[in-house]
Amino acid sequence: MSLHFTDREQELLQLVAESSAVLNVEAFLVGGFVRDKLLGRECKDIDIVCVGSGIELAIKFAALLQSKGLKSSVSYFKNFGTAQVKLHDWDIEFVGARKESYRRDSRKPIVEDGSLKDDQDRRDFTINALAIRLSKDGFGDIVDSFNGLKDLKEGIIRTPLDPSITFDDDPLRMLRAIRFASQLGFKIEEHTYNAIEPLAPRLKIISKERIIDELNKIILSKKPSVGFKLLFDTKLLHQFFPEMVRLQGVSLQDNYGHKDNFYHTLKVLDNISEHTNDLYLRWAAILHDIAKPNTQRFEEGHGWTFHGHEVVGARMVPKIFTHLKLPLDERMRFVQQMVLLHLRPISLTKDNITDSAIRRILFDAGDDLESLLMLCEADITSKNEEKVKRYKANLILVKEKIKEVEERDHIRNWQPPIDGALIMQTFSIGPCREVGIIKTVIKDAILDGIITNDYDAAFALMLDKGKELGLTPNH
Repeated sequence: MSLHFTDREQELLQLVAESSAVLNVEAFLVGGFVRDKLLGRECKDIDIVCVGSGIELAIKFAALLQSKGLKSSVSYFKNFGTAQVKLHDWDIEFVGARKESYRRDSRKPIVEDGSLKDDQDRRDFTINALAIRLSKDGFGDIVDSFNGLKDLKEGIIRTPLDPSITFDDDPLRMLRAIRFASQLGFKIEEHTYNAIEPLAPRLKIISKERIIDELNKIILSKKPSVGFKLLFDTKLLHQFFPEMVRLQGVSLQDNYGHKDNFYHTLKVLDNISEHTNDLYLRWAAILHDIAKPNTQRFEEGHGWTFHGHEVVGARMVPKIFTHLKLPLDERMRFVQQMVLLHLRPISLTKDNITDSAIRRILFDAGDDLESLLMLCEADITSKNEEKVKRYKANLILVKEKIKEVEERDHIRNWQPPIDGALIMQTFSIGPCREVGIIKTVIKDAILDGIITNDYDAAFALMLDKGKELGLTPNH
């Protein structure tokens, strides 16, 4: 494991070294950038710690950049003693070395000036406590006070100090431990791991925004189930996402059981993560069966059912997004749509596929059809390999039929040839229930193939339905 800087990185770090020499302060490259460089991962966020004023060092660094014709923008945060320099796609943050103490009711520390050792002591994990010296004497030397290099090589997440104190001071670090384990494929060291569950209730002092930021990073990791299993086993998930916790477990009655919906959900999430980095499609995988505990019923002679879980689940999505402080915009509506429709493609495989059913899925899914089919395929899980093979083969037939109908009928994102304005104008009426009825009749008639998808046929049906509802057209 060795450290290699690109030419641009080397240039920027040398300028930091020059700036620190002018000010006669020690400067160090620290944190995630060091970790990621040693792991061979790309990182554009550079954190610089100096034993002195981070703001003064940033000012000197920005002036050196300008003298070399490099345009940058600088932001100063005097209350926090930090400064940020942006250069192209680089973010370079400067801060003075500090030591911290905490109150139990807040994760915001009381900060004092400190030494590099004090600064390393306050880091969350040994792999994030590595520092690289940026000075003319010893430029590039690694300062490793907690055997972070060894943990990095062995894939270990460990706190520099007593994990009970580290996590009690800042409970967000428990989520970060699991996030790094999930992102990097590392193992949480036993003493560190065992400290999490007793302190899980401390997560209540952390804002939902900070929690969801870490959770989204877990969801976007290569195999998200790793992080979710750790969240579940340490009881962290129970603190902020009880709806997902409720999925766990199997009910048995009269020798009938059902799959564990928690672990099924994780399998679906892993499946879809092999094909997409779309965060909200991954969220759709997490929430697709979220209403199964609410809809679970036992039917004599048949077993366990979850009728309507897709409809109830779609209604739950806005509440969950609100609770978790996720965006309540088109991303939420996309997830809601995926949850509502996730059974439709598979249900088509169980019947003789009609053009009408295909037109309806095309109309309802619109531009999200490919995402829906991806979710549907990810949802095919079973220990019975023959069953999985059969369902996947049937889904291929559905996809072929969808392609055929789409090419012929152009239904996707289609709007019926008669709209509400024309209906109101034709019958001299304002907005009312009858307008909605006529629009629905025309839409259904075209999707079901009862009339052709053209203006004349739709207009004639509009007149017939209007007459049936007691409406008189203008002449």
